[in-house]
Amino acid sequence: MIAAGERAAMAESVRHAIASAPVRAGGGADVDQALAGIGWLAMLEEEPDDAVAIVFAALGAANATATALDDVLATALGEKPRPDLAVLLPPFATWEPPGRIENDELHAAGLASARVGAAAARVLVVCGTAREPRRTVVPAAAIAAETVRGVDPAARLRAARVRLHAGAPDVERLDPAAWRSAVALGRRAVAHQIEGACRAMLDLARTHALARVQFGRPIARFQAVRHRLAEALVAVELLEAALTAAREQPSDEAAALAKAIAGRTAATVTRHCQQVLAGIGFTTEHPFHRFAKRAMVLEGLLGSADRIVLDLGRKLVAERRVPTLIEL
Repeated sequence: MIAAGERAAMAESVRHAIASAPVRAGGGADVDQALAGIGWLAMLEEEPDDAVAIVFAALGAANATATALDDVLATALGEKPRPDLAVLLPPFATWEPPGRIENDELHAAGLASARVGAAAARVLVVCGTAREPRRTVVPAAAIAAETVRGVDPAARLRAARVRLHAGAPDVERLDPAAWRSAVALGRRAVAHQIEGACRAMLDLARTHALARVQFGRPIARFQAVRHRLAEALVAVELLEAALTAAREQPSDEAAALAKAIAGRTAATVTRHCQQVLAGIGFTTEHPFHRFAKRAMVLEGLLGSADRIVLDLGRKLVAERRVPTLIEL
């Protein structure tokens, strides 16, 4: 873990790079190019925990779209991350490997970043089950993908499918621990991005409360408004504490808990900030809706809060144990 001063400098560099990202040919900011310019892959290799926390929190705070999650998952799966390598994600709200092999054919369906259909030449696909996973790398041209419109088209996620003869790509066994590690690290990355979005929503609501005047005084002086902002802040700080614990004492359970808390935090912050913003928060002119929509999409990547909590509960009942998530 890097020193506090160096971490702060890294965070400032990342925020500046994202804010000044060049415009893509098709419109919108090319955040991937901006991150490449400050050495994102080198950061991920040398200081993965800090790099993931800083970069994804900054992406969430800026409501920026990037394909850095491909690099995070590729690293955890033992593949050297490259701008032309994408990773097929599990379907929305799930975390099992997205592929399977049936009758000598590779079938896979899941989500993919905008790297598929753009810069990616190859796509890493994990198939089988979490207990017996396998991995293969297929040509990007073999992936049939279409943009997911949904609630947040700006997220640029793609619904991807592949069907190939199993003899065509080289399928090899994957250590189950590698898939668990990829899911855990991916969950932490997404949770950091949700945290950044939540802090941005809270800042928008706070700014509005200070500026909006009713009955001759700012609404920030009203107790009901203060209570809502306080509830939102407590939820965000709880999420940050969970993410810190998952980083300092990493485990599958800690990462799962952090991701579940992130989903619940997003719902809490969105509800309270929407109430503080009132009518202006429902308009497309105000930026609040972009962060709320992005948080909704991120909540379903690598498992939704409800499914993760249900899975953890079933494990506790089956194993009749309460895991120690944090050593105090």
